[in-house]
Amino acid sequence: MISFDPGGLAVVLLLVGLYVRAVRVLHRRGFVVPRTQQLAWYWGVGMIAVGLLGPLDRLAGQMLTAHMAQHMLVADLAAPFLLAGVRTPVLMFIPPRAVLVWLARRRHLRALFRVLRRPLVALPIYVGVFYTWHFAFAFDAALRNDWLHAIQHQAFLAIALLLWWPVIEPMKRHMRGDLWKIGYVLGTRVLVMFVGMSLVVGRHPAYAYYADRGNTHGLTPLTDQQLAGGLMMSVDIVVMMAALAYFFWRASLEADRAEGTPATAR
Repeated sequence: MISFDPGGLAVVLLLVGLYVRAVRVLHRRGFVVPRTQQLAWYWGVGMIAVGLLGPLDRLAGQMLTAHMAQHMLVADLAAPFLLAGVRTPVLMFIPPRAVLVWLARRRHLRALFRVLRRPLVALPIYVGVFYTWHFAFAFDAALRNDWLHAIQHQAFLAIALLLWWPVIEPMKRHMRGDLWKIGYVLGTRVLVMFVGMSLVVGRHPAYAYYADRGNTHGLTPLTDQQLAGGLMMSVDIVVMMAALAYFFWRASLEADRAEGTPATAR
């Protein structure tokens, strides 16, 4: 069942509209955005649409498992695809001209962002915000207040974009396969995996909001919580394995280029 949440629909339409405009402007200037890059953006937007407008949005108020799946789609899984989709020069044409001019005049703001996107700064910010929102007082409060819930979603997407920024490097036209990125991604996922683990091994429901609802869809609150934790850990493992395979492959391609040996010659 589709959810017609006005806020979620507005976010999805805005993301699509800004990207279509940027691609058209670049096309008029003689630059054709690669189809794979466009596909990455729309795949990321599609994940956000599924999370905010699909069945998960309705089930999130009843089941913690659905709520965690929604968060992972909207933030952790969508963010790398969105950043891949705005790789330079698209990035410079996503904001409206007035916003771009305003940002260009804010040197201190740009300097702050350069600091925030450093791996050793982005990682602790991500982990700190992630853990804070998963404490019972914050999670329950977000579930009981629509505005706070929207802020929670925006915070998760913002920190995910910040975390993935040094990995995807959207301001460079070609992504490098630096092997340090593997450790960066794996280390981050291990740090946040403890949240999922705590939900799996917990003997009592962590969030009163779901505990008060009793059995839902044939699941007790504790079983639902354990499934949610297991889902979080499973996604973490998938992300870790995907990063490991992808960046080793990128590093191999770069090594072949440096040696002047085609990758297909192996």
